[in-house]
Amino acid sequence: MNTLDKNSFSDSASLQMQKLIEDFGRMYRERNEALEEVARAHHEALFRLSLAADLKDDDTGVHIIRIGYLSEALALVLGQSPAMARMLRKAAPMHDIGKIGIPDAVLKKPGAFSSQERVTMNQHSEMGAEILGRSRIPLFQLAAELALAHHERWDGTGYPAGLQGEAIPLTGRIVAVVDFFDALTMDRCYRLAFADDVALQMLAEQRGLAFDPHIVDIFLANAQTFISLRDDINRTRPTFNQLVDNG
Repeated sequence: MNTLDKNSFSDSASLQMQKLIEDFGRMYRERNEALEEVARAHHEALFRLSLAADLKDDDTGVHIIRIGYLSEALALVLGQSPAMARMLRKAAPMHDIGKIGIPDAVLKKPGAFSSQERVTMNQHSEMGAEILGRSRIPLFQLAAELALAHHERWDGTGYPAGLQGEAIPLTGRIVAVVDFFDALTMDRCYRLAFADDVALQMLAEQRGLAFDPHIVDIFLANAQTFISLRDDINRTRPTFNQLVDNG
């Protein structure tokens, strides 16, 4: 092979290699885009299921949206990274998805639960984790963690595992505080909303009992910021797309 032929062969091989690299790059991008579309569709389906569960207990369904944004805001005030806080905003609305499997006669009961009704109600945490936990996607793994952790108590008397103190995942401790305050300040099928100041006092009373005392202190110190955010969400009613796409 003469020098000209060698150069021609080298150029041809180089072009073929460049084309292969470009093809692999395109295939990789298309694969990632397809995976992102599947993950988003999965997320939206689970969000809609969470919304259906929430509508059994809240006529507006905006509670789960508030939980997402308020959990993000509290995580940021606690010094968590913006990336972690954003993921919490997207995962937190799914924390009560297991309520979809709880009979209305229990979920909407105005009075105290019987011992069997309490057992039934408490099953929603594990039901939610089962629905959410069959995925290797970090967002849904976090949502499953929240489903299991948000009814654990700082003093170890919560459910389903009776975790105590910092053994409870931080994300679960954050969502538990937000969920408690927000649930108290909304109308339920069996009672009217408590005033904000009453709900804050009730939260303070559970400091170190149900909830992480540091997180309670931070929430109380920034209560007006969280209340303003809640009121803004009630006014604007963010959509699913806004929840997952903002930031």
